[in-house]
Amino acid sequence: MAAERGGCSLDAVPLPPEVRESLAELELELSEGDITQKGYEKKRAKLLARYIPLIQGVDPSLQAENRVPGTSQATAVVSKQQKSHSTNSRDERFRSDVHTEAVQAALAKYKERKMPMPSKRRSVLVHSSVETYTPPDNHSAPPDVTTGLVEHLHHERPQVASVRGVPRGYNSSILETGDGVPVNSRVSSKIQQLLNTLKRPKRPPLKEFFVDDFEELLEVQQPDPNQPKPEGNQMNVLKGEPVGVVTNWPPSLLAALQRWGTTQPKAPCLTALDTTGKAVYTLTYGKLWSRSLKLAYTLLNKLTSRNEPLLKPGDRVALVFPNSDPVMFMVAFYGCLLAELIPVPIEVPLTRKDAGSQQIGFLLGSCGVTLALTTDACQKGLPKAQTGEVVTFKGWPRLIWFVIDGKHLAKPTKDWHPQLRDASAEIAYIEYKTSKEGSTVGITISHASMLAHCHALTQACGYSEAETLTNVLDFKRDAGLWHGVLTSVMNRMHVISIPYALMKVNPLSWIQKVCSYKARVAVVKSRDMHWSLLAQRDQRDVSLSSLRMLIVADGANPWSISSCDAFLNVFQSRGLRPEVICPCASSSEALTVAIRRPPELGGPPPGKAVLSMNCLSYGVIRVDTEEKLSVLTVQDVGQIMPGAKVCVVKVDGTPYLCKADEVGEICVNSGTTGMAYFGLLGITKNVFEAVPVTATGVPVSDQPFTRTGLLGFVGPDYLVFVVGKLDGLITVSGRRHNADDVVATALAVEPMKFVYRGRIAVFSVTVLHDDRIVLVAEQRPDASEEDSFQWMSRVLQAIDSIHQVGVYCLALVPANTLPKAPLGGIHISETKQRFLEGALHPCNVLMCPHTCVTNLPKPRQKQPDVGPASMIVGNLVAGKRIAQASGRDVTQLEDNDQARKFLYLADVLQWRAQTTPDHPLFLLLNSKGTVASTASCMQLHKRAERVAVALIEKGRLNVGDHVALVYPPGVDLIATFYGCLYAGCVPITVRPPHPQNLATTLPTVKMIVEVSKSACILTTQVITKLLKSKEAAAAVDIKTWPTILDTDDMPKKKLANIFRPTSPDMLAYLDFSVSTTGILAGVKMSHAATSALCRSIKLQCELYPSRQIAICLDPYCGLGFALWCLCSVYSGHQSILVPPLELESNVSLWLSAVSQYKVRVTFCSYSVMEMCTKGLGTQTDMLRMKGVNLSCVRTCMVVAEERPRIALTQSFSKLFKDLGLSARAVSTTFGCRVNVAICLQPNRLGKLAEQGTAGPDPTTVYVDMRALRHDRVRLVERGSPHSLPLMESGKILPGVKVIIAHTETKGPLGDSHLGEIWVSSPHNAAGYYTVYGEEALHADHFTARLSFGDTQTLWARTGYLGFLRRTELTDASGERHDALYVVGSLDETLELRGMRYHPIDIETSVIRAHKSIAECAVFTWTNLLVVVVELEGSEQEALDLVALVTNVVLEEHYLIVGVVVIVDPGVIPINSRGEKQRMHLRDGFLADQLDPIYVAYNM
Repeated sequence: MAAERGGCSLDAVPLPPEVRESLAELELELSEGDITQKGYEKKRAKLLARYIPLIQGVDPSLQAENRVPGTSQATAVVSKQQKSHSTNSRDERFRSDVHTEAVQAALAKYKERKMPMPSKRRSVLVHSSVETYTPPDNHSAPPDVTTGLVEHLHHERPQVASVRGVPRGYNSSILETGDGVPVNSRVSSKIQQLLNTLKRPKRPPLKEFFVDDFEELLEVQQPDPNQPKPEGNQMNVLKGEPVGVVTNWPPSLLAALQRWGTTQPKAPCLTALDTTGKAVYTLTYGKLWSRSLKLAYTLLNKLTSRNEPLLKPGDRVALVFPNSDPVMFMVAFYGCLLAELIPVPIEVPLTRKDAGSQQIGFLLGSCGVTLALTTDACQKGLPKAQTGEVVTFKGWPRLIWFVIDGKHLAKPTKDWHPQLRDASAEIAYIEYKTSKEGSTVGITISHASMLAHCHALTQACGYSEAETLTNVLDFKRDAGLWHGVLTSVMNRMHVISIPYALMKVNPLSWIQKVCSYKARVAVVKSRDMHWSLLAQRDQRDVSLSSLRMLIVADGANPWSISSCDAFLNVFQSRGLRPEVICPCASSSEALTVAIRRPPELGGPPPGKAVLSMNCLSYGVIRVDTEEKLSVLTVQDVGQIMPGAKVCVVKVDGTPYLCKADEVGEICVNSGTTGMAYFGLLGITKNVFEAVPVTATGVPVSDQPFTRTGLLGFVGPDYLVFVVGKLDGLITVSGRRHNADDVVATALAVEPMKFVYRGRIAVFSVTVLHDDRIVLVAEQRPDASEEDSFQWMSRVLQAIDSIHQVGVYCLALVPANTLPKAPLGGIHISETKQRFLEGALHPCNVLMCPHTCVTNLPKPRQKQPDVGPASMIVGNLVAGKRIAQASGRDVTQLEDNDQARKFLYLADVLQWRAQTTPDHPLFLLLNSKGTVASTASCMQLHKRAERVAVALIEKGRLNVGDHVALVYPPGVDLIATFYGCLYAGCVPITVRPPHPQNLATTLPTVKMIVEVSKSACILTTQVITKLLKSKEAAAAVDIKTWPTILDTDDMPKKKLANIFRPTSPDMLAYLDFSVSTTGILAGVKMSHAATSALCRSIKLQCELYPSRQIAICLDPYCGLGFALWCLCSVYSGHQSILVPPLELESNVSLWLSAVSQYKVRVTFCSYSVMEMCTKGLGTQTDMLRMKGVNLSCVRTCMVVAEERPRIALTQSFSKLFKDLGLSARAVSTTFGCRVNVAICLQPNRLGKLAEQGTAGPDPTTVYVDMRALRHDRVRLVERGSPHSLPLMESGKILPGVKVIIAHTETKGPLGDSHLGEIWVSSPHNAAGYYTVYGEEALHADHFTARLSFGDTQTLWARTGYLGFLRRTELTDASGERHDALYVVGSLDETLELRGMRYHPIDIETSVIRAHKSIAECAVFTWTNLLVVVVELEGSEQEALDLVALVTNVVLEEHYLIVGVVVIVDPGVIPINSRGEKQRMHLRDGFLADQLDPIYVAYNM
């Protein structure tokens, strides 16, 4: 690319690899700003000095030398192919040797470079072989995937810390495993390969951007100033020769049929063959006439419904006939015309799921078809319902099926004669056509057009009476119908119809029939010629000398020329004259557009054009030489039809006439075109009534033209050339490519070795405002993984070289699985539909978004930071208040709180044991819903005393020692906690290891015990055995456990004296938890903070001894621990404890308990809520029968340390509304490591809410997701594009103050600005408890001060991004309510392209992409975005997800996915709070432990 700035492409120059490497490095330096433009040019010139003459074309001798190796190699390849011809069956479809040479030469230019091969699980492999698991060393040259990436790379290198988050209070070397990946990990070596391929610079960075609705800048490709432009004069309208006057030309087609049927009844009209090639039946003109009459009479007179005739003239009738029965079809077609009914020929629907069948149904419905004609044999073969009637196919109207075999027809009465009118503008028949998008339309052809078209074809082809014609095409539509059913009857010709089934068995059959019937004309497609070439050696004695015309109906296809040339080469010796081959071009709308005239009519000699592919992509015609790689060779399709006018107009917008050297859409004005799309006025006007205008806007004619959908130009001698179809047009970054040309290139990459029967589909999908090319091929059953990967990489290179365009997605499917069109081709629109729906089921897929997507937004450049002072001033000027808010003032709140007079929780428990000894505090439920254990104030006090005695006497512990409590959720845990307080020890609650999963759960227990410096472990007998077991020894060093005390049997001793702390600031307990980023952090809670926390929760939730609350949370850390162990003792209310683990065996346990105890306030976690929604979704009726009633619930709070999950809370509310749950009851809370309870939404129903103390309902706002990436909040309307709903996290607790601070300057931010949430409150934690005294980190997180404004207050930094917004609602105090919105954890965010992404947003998009995606998690690794997807479906769907995931992330987040990993459900680790552990997942992926179903490395 750099070289192109020097005026010539380096691609053509054979530079040594090391020079190319140095150039690439230089380019990278320039794009990253490490070198000036001047320095770059200087160094580059020096590097290229030796090769410069080459580039500027000074040394031709050198260049000639260079071209020789290429050509000799290409010829070698070709000769090898010719040798392999004989052994090969007809698998390879159309091949141009010229094109193959070009492709081979293009591939020879590429250096060998390694590309990571996707990894598959064995079960997914069609052929499992060991090699598929490791990237092989000798890859064929893989494609260059560097395009457009390098200019962004340097913006995407986040420091590892920003991905992992700073391990709080930890020395990073201890816990960080993510980056110390073993070098031999298969994953890391593949990603390294991927990065190497992505590093090479290729295209220059794009300069211009356009604004997409907001300041999100999508790059738009500027036109290349050097791109070719048309220079010729404006073309003139071309006129065909006049239509000749024939004296006895019949006034209508039916008049002709009547004439031959009555005057030449014995003349043969049509011969049908069976699959062996034997003539089964010859229909004579007499028979055709009499049977058509019988059918017409029967249809009009014998079919009734409720005593009314079923049909009246002008009604549409479906014709459903197999390709093997032309005779019955012809009778049905002419029978309908005679009855003045309009035939609509369609394909035989074989199954209910035929490709495109639903669309055909829509067409029949819109045409009002109620009757279908068919044959006895065909009707028997159709799928039947249980009643014996033909089933109604999906999307089809209800049809009456009428069999037209002789026995079902009535003989017309003597006085009945059909009316034979002259050809008029009434509709004669409707031909269906499937558009690029897959919708089916019906094109109406009038009687006059039908007649005029027969006339024009007769004149252009020189048809004469009683000629014999061999027809290989589908006789129901297009050229097969025009020549083999309509024009043949006009001229009393004899048609030999060759069924498709016979061609499959014997591809030579049509040639044999031409020979045996001495046919003068044959109508074929290039495929038929190609197939017969492959089989011709079996027949020595065929002769084609009788042919005066071989009409090639698809003469406009890019491969038809090579088929024609090759066919002539072989059959010239068998009597085929070169001038007999007559390609033609046609379209459903305009019928025949042009046809090469037979020699006796004296047309000009055939033409051939070799065009530059690059210029064609800009719509410009430039002749090139065949030596060039990227050329397209096309043949002419003859002259335009007699009596027609033709012009070429611009494809887009107003139909301006093209210049002579410009490609455009061919338009025709003549009496022989179709009339309209049935029932579709809008598109009819555009297509059938186009008015071409000159450059000055003057219409070229007063009559409308019909657009043909063919792209082409008029060459010398007024010959028409077609270079593509509008339906196959793909516009990528402003350049036009033709799907057929891309297919031809892909086929030239060793097709016979790999692609099954040459079946390749190419189409485009729109992703991120541009077309992207998708290529789908069927691979041969015996292809290995290695073959397919090699073929894919070669195809990418070939297309890149020849078309200069990237392929976005290349998919391989097993042989015979693509949807088929009626005659065996590929149904493109259906294939595209399946691709987009994720129903294609490929067995191999390669995505290249890095190469293709060059219009990503410009990476965000960080602006020099505005200082905090200027920000405050800016906010003041803008009239914005500083974003701060606080809960009610605790000191002002008077309440009869007896516990307030105690400084310590241990005192409160003793006081309660004395004053209300029998008051029940705790009730623990088991999975059956029965009470497993209870504790009153006195019982709890007594048990705590016994624990304290054991600690002092058995454990010999001193005041201030740390004790680990390893218990399942239950009363024991609570009692031992207070026992530690009584003994003056510091408790740490630890989740016990899972007996079935010691390897992963025990190391965490061990780590907490070690990091917390626990001097003793208190636990149960069962767990004691587990900790010392053999299995445990395999996971950890069991010799280093501290003293383990089993509390199951403790002496009943009274404690001499209960410990009283010397100051409220002494440590009460340690709270350890593993963050979602995989970091273990323990925080210190003082006695003062513990009491303050309990008081704040009591005030917010109005907890009194008379209350009952139900808690379904884990009791080990955070707010869950506080609610289990602290609050009941402080406030005296009764807690019903439901361990979340029990829900695994009884999902309805929690809700049943809430209903049974008529609980008003309940707490749960997101994982509990999710279990209920998923597990009870279908059982609400059953629960209602069991008497579950949730109308008692005033508030159900989800305890979380994350952004509220709106979708989950809403679906939970909706689902259980049937059980009486109020829509307003569910709310969320927010806490984090530095302060476990910042927001709680109190009772929102009932008396207190009416008195107004509860405060307003939580509000939801919609923010622009793109602004969020730039750390800005932009409020938008619900439903607007890119909107993201955020729900307020609950009401701020009493005594808590919150402020939003800038993450870097630490200055205060204004209302509705995104920043870090800082909190100040008496119950903040005192700091991290860590082995390594990281004082700086402690100070930064727990004792931060604002850099400006109020610099005195000490704040704790939560590590969460969010914003405050003053709402219109009022608080209990009458003040305006400030809502706090949590956006997400800073540690979790991904820095990509200079922007900040929250993983949850990307994951939400991905989960929506396909119904089989159960869960998703994303993380980054070396600048690549890795998406892990859990597949809930069959493994064959796995590869469908790769493209869908890549598309959705590009569309919604403007990010390119680097790696897509598809795994089984349950692989993504989730912690007890229901949060995804993305870093554990990342470590598992890099250490190759996920056992993925498929890993795709996007190029």
